[in-house]
Amino acid sequence: MEKGVVVYVLSDSIGETGEQVAKAALSQFNSSKHEIRRFPYITDNEHIKEIVDEAKYEKCIIVFTIVVVELRNYLIKKCKENNIKCFDLMTPLLDHLQDTIAQPPKREPGLIRRLDEKYFRKVEAVEFAVKYDDGKDARGIKKADIVLIGVSRTSKTPLSMYLAHKNIKVANVPLIPEVLPPEGIFEIDHKKIIGLTANPEKLNQIRQERLKTLGLSNNANYAAMERILEELTYAEKIMKKLSCTIIDVSNKAVEETAGIILDMIKYS
Repeated sequence: MEKGVVVYVLSDSIGETGEQVAKAALSQFNSSKHEIRRFPYITDNEHIKEIVDEAKYEKCIIVFTIVVVELRNYLIKKCKENNIKCFDLMTPLLDHLQDTIAQPPKREPGLIRRLDEKYFRKVEAVEFAVKYDDGKDARGIKKADIVLIGVSRTSKTPLSMYLAHKNIKVANVPLIPEVLPPEGIFEIDHKKIIGLTANPEKLNQIRQERLKTLGLSNNANYAAMERILEELTYAEKIMKKLSCTIIDVSNKAVEETAGIILDMIKYS
């Protein structure tokens, strides 16, 4: 009975890409005899030599996604010496991209895994911001990297989402005179708390616009100057008690406020 082909997949990272390409290619042939053997984290010539010494006795092909030039060249050399067919999945595409982008590739193993991890951290931070938005669940306070506090319409939610896209877990808590703030904000490091404030005229303008958007009268207490001043006085009292950093967002874009916070995190 005819023996199937063994496809050796070598990589200086996890080798998942090479294996998936090999599987896709083999699926085009009517045989279940073929085998794929994956060898991840190739880091030296000795490892390559061991694999080639095994492969030379097989009916095989070597597929590889090795980006470190020295290792790649050594593998190609050993395959030629042992009359083994090998196929480089990465270099042809890297060469074309280099010509198009006019920039050399980094040639660092495992970058895609790091990118994936960064993406999933971002997703996790965004989900966190949604879950612990506007004081919905006080348990988020102790889990957060940053806690934003402030009266309504001081950009707590958009700022939380912006920071989440920078992989920072943010909870935000509204400060309302009639509602006691959650105990959690008094139990965490004050350096993790950012108080957001704004001048009353700006808040009055923003709140009136908000009421208009909702189809409500702009005479509502929510946008009344007296009410705004009461809320700001109350919020300032809480912030001073917490000894937290206070940022006036009156004339700042969300990106600008986020930049201040990111700098604080970087140098804290």
